[in-house]
Amino acid sequence: MCAVTRAKLPPEELIRFVRAPDGSIVPDLGCRLPGRGVWVTNNRDQVAVAARTNVFARSLKQTAAPSPDLADLVEDLMVRRCRDALSLATKAGLVTAGFTKTDVAVGRGEAVALIHASDAAEDGRGKLDRKFKAVLAAIGEETGKIIPPRTVTDFTSTELSLAIGRSHVVHAALTKGGAAELFLKEAERLKRYRSISKTEAAVPSSPGLDTERV
Repeated sequence: MCAVTRAKLPPEELIRFVRAPDGSIVPDLGCRLPGRGVWVTNNRDQVAVAARTNVFARSLKQTAAPSPDLADLVEDLMVRRCRDALSLATKAGLVTAGFTKTDVAVGRGEAVALIHASDAAEDGRGKLDRKFKAVLAAIGEETGKIIPPRTVTDFTSTELSLAIGRSHVVHAALTKGGAAELFLKEAERLKRYRSISKTEAAVPSSPGLDTERV
């Protein structure tokens, strides 16, 4: 249950936080840290509300000192996890970088997802996206299964270059594999976190009133 909205959500739509010995609140994105967890909806706005109203103290029934920058800290950690996952996929041989190589991977039906830098030119991105959709549609006709195209556009060329380990990465393709799926999962979580909250939580200005979340 979200400590802010009190909405019951599946774990993948929540973020777990724990209290450190010094009273600070620590994001537990891997859900591995010991201690009682406080869950907050995976959304930047809601995490900011949780920190501002200190729902952590209410949920844990003890003093807690969340950082005013908790929402920024969570986003930074998510970006780092995405970069680490993409680096792992690269080492596993599941990442093809560069426009030409990406285009070839798409044409061969090897790509399971495309990555475009957020600062990529629209024409190059559009060409690859259209070809990717056409190839997936053809595969879908043969197999009788609808395959939605998956694309990631949340990272700059500089960030992609650092994660993949080569300069000027603007376009890349992911091929099938566990490490690739891990990156896509982390990227989807980051995208959801950055999205605008569709539901305004009825959050009291006083931390003494009842609220909760992951």
